[in-house]
Amino acid sequence: MYIFEYMGISFWQIAIVVVLVVLLFGRGKISSLMGDVAKGIKSFKKGMSDDSSANNQDDSSKSENSDTENK
Repeated sequence: MYIFEYMGISFWQIAIVVVLVVLLFGRGKISSLMGDVAKGIKSFKKGMSDDSSANNQDDSSKSENSDTENK
């Protein structure tokens, strides 16, 4: 909280900005935007987990191939 006080940003200034954003965009638009952000985050996490599992499968198949070539 000390950072905000040093910069001169008070609770009332933040409250005014929040009220202006709600008035400009409306509650429905903000909630749909947040829903879209949540979907994007879930999609990103799913993609990252798919990539790591694909890499693990690739690594295991490469090690199996190298084992058969060495025999």
